[in-house]
Amino acid sequence: MKVLPGLALVLAGLSTLAMPALAHGAVPAAVQLAAPGIPALSIHSVAGGQTYTLTIQLLALMTAITLLPAALLMMTSFTRIVIVLSIVRQAIGAGQSPPNQVIVGLALFLTLFVMSPVIDKIRIEAVNPYMAGTIDSSAALERGVAPLKSFMLEQTRETDIATFVRIAGGKGYESPKDVPLTVLAPAFMTSELKTAFQIGFVLFIPFVIIDLVVASVLMSMGMMMLSPVLISLPFKIMLFVLVDGWALLMGSLAASFYR
Repeated sequence: MKVLPGLALVLAGLSTLAMPALAHGAVPAAVQLAAPGIPALSIHSVAGGQTYTLTIQLLALMTAITLLPAALLMMTSFTRIVIVLSIVRQAIGAGQSPPNQVIVGLALFLTLFVMSPVIDKIRIEAVNPYMAGTIDSSAALERGVAPLKSFMLEQTRETDIATFVRIAGGKGYESPKDVPLTVLAPAFMTSELKTAFQIGFVLFIPFVIIDLVVASVLMSMGMMMLSPVLISLPFKIMLFVLVDGWALLMGSLAASFYR
């Protein structure tokens, strides 16, 4: 028990001896290595453009990571897929089966399959040249956005683009490639919502018909106190399984992005 006070006295003595040295700038080598913190490295572009320090690059990277969920929702096929899957689950009437984690997981993997040609094109045209040092970051960004804009333009209605051009106070663009992302992204999202609800409406009709038939049969039999949903649910599940509904739904959703 007496060792700890003695150790404290030794540490206090060492710190007292070190204070004059620190005050006069005689800092030990270990302290000198730890003091500067993050080194101010700079990466120069090939064309001699702007130079960014490591701290600025880390800040930009962290900001980009926080924007990834928004980019996933607004610039990929995820929105249409997850909405259609949610509508089908509601049409079946099985409550939370499949759960939200399964719905989101299916939507993410199907989004990866649909977007794989765009991702490969971005990797070949932008990422690989940038990693090789043949282009700078601004050129890589322009090349990387181009395939994504082409995909979004193919899925976006011209009326939706015109609507957001009018909201932004613009006068139109000479070609679709001139539409900026600030206009194209919300127009693409609006088109995806409309398409998703159209597909969901078509998928909802067979399940509504089953509910109507079951309700009519129960009414004719005088079983008005029996819930039609309780009887129609097994028939809807059986119909969906017999026609291999999940496989058909996934294939139809993937095919809806290719015209």
